[in-house]
Amino acid sequence: MRQLLAAIKKETLLLVRDRIGLAILFIMPMVLIFVMTIIQDAAFRTLNEQGIPIVLVNADQDSLGNRIEFGLSNTDLCVLHTEIDGEIATLETVRKAVQEGQFLIGIIIPEGATDAIENNVSSLVSASLGMEDETVGAQSAEIQLIIDPVAAKSFVVSITSRLREFISGVKARIMFETFNTQIAELIPEDLGVETGTYNGEPIITYAEEYASELTGDVQPNAVQHNVPAWTIFSMFFIVLPLVSSMMKEKEEGTVFRFHTIPTSYFLQIIAKIFVYIIVCMMQFFLMISIGLFALPLIGLPELELGNSYSGILLIALGCSIAATGYGVLVGTLATTQQQGSILGSLSILVLSAIGGIWVPAYIMPDTMRTLSEMSPLHWGLDGFYGLFLRGEGIGDMIPHFLKMLIFFVVCIGLTIGVQRFKRRG
Repeated sequence: MRQLLAAIKKETLLLVRDRIGLAILFIMPMVLIFVMTIIQDAAFRTLNEQGIPIVLVNADQDSLGNRIEFGLSNTDLCVLHTEIDGEIATLETVRKAVQEGQFLIGIIIPEGATDAIENNVSSLVSASLGMEDETVGAQSAEIQLIIDPVAAKSFVVSITSRLREFISGVKARIMFETFNTQIAELIPEDLGVETGTYNGEPIITYAEEYASELTGDVQPNAVQHNVPAWTIFSMFFIVLPLVSSMMKEKEEGTVFRFHTIPTSYFLQIIAKIFVYIIVCMMQFFLMISIGLFALPLIGLPELELGNSYSGILLIALGCSIAATGYGVLVGTLATTQQQGSILGSLSILVLSAIGGIWVPAYIMPDTMRTLSEMSPLHWGLDGFYGLFLRGEGIGDMIPHFLKMLIFFVVCIGLTIGVQRFKRRG
């Protein structure tokens, strides 16, 4: 036990003296979280089709125009604007603003749009009842959409679907009102019918059910993705200072001195693992604190932690174990510090790319999503997604933790095998 404590003390002193390594471990991921979250915030809002800026010109100022304006202003799908630079939007200013990228879509509702619907509905109802109405004829109105080319096709479809919904609602209301008026002229009796209801109750209702304990309020926004993603990345990037520590021991002959004292080299490996697991957990708590307290100060959403703190700690510990195990393996395989740094950094970049750190795996092609399952960084990130977004608990995290534990055991087994092979060589 005394030998293990002495080895832990030695590893701690080496780490504290490596100021560049400590800066990489703590400052670099903090900068990445701030920069990447700010950069990806708009992209995630577009991806989630939430809070997208659009501008509206309501020249109709009647039932249709007012219904569209009210509906769009009361949905999370977009942020509705009717003014540009403090002035009422017009067709010309909307076209210019969309072209400059201020808005993704501009909607122009022409004057008389409601009148066109009323006239057409009146003609249709009169024809259906066998009544001649020569006072009105077929009319049309065109709602114009000005679209920024960078707007996602899914968002454009969502907006046009909403517009059709509003138009259909207004058209149905006018149709029922016209029917009631025409029928009242033929049969002067108050039928007491309320459109769309039966005995005062809605005919069709809707029920929403979410497939987790969360109620759908938490979206995979830039904060919910980037904080756990870059935390995991920083944990695995511990390979650089760990490799540096192992290379110094080799260059200074410390490894050879280990063989002359009654202390196994494996005990030294355990000491390294223990110290760097503690460092990884410190990284985790620091990055989570940034998501909880720092990012909201710059106007970004607060990190939502879900319902299971024990599950979060379990996944964090699993990531720490997997990261240190991989770092020890890379340090054992490398013969020089330069070789170890290149091997470690490039392999972590590749594993993070395919693991969904840079781009979320759920928007990758099917082939890449399958490939991402091979990355230990993906196992941790998927675990955090389950906790933060799907309301999963500690029981659901056990498979993720076991994967990372098995990865750690494999890395340590390969480390021991490589070390014995080198000693024999």
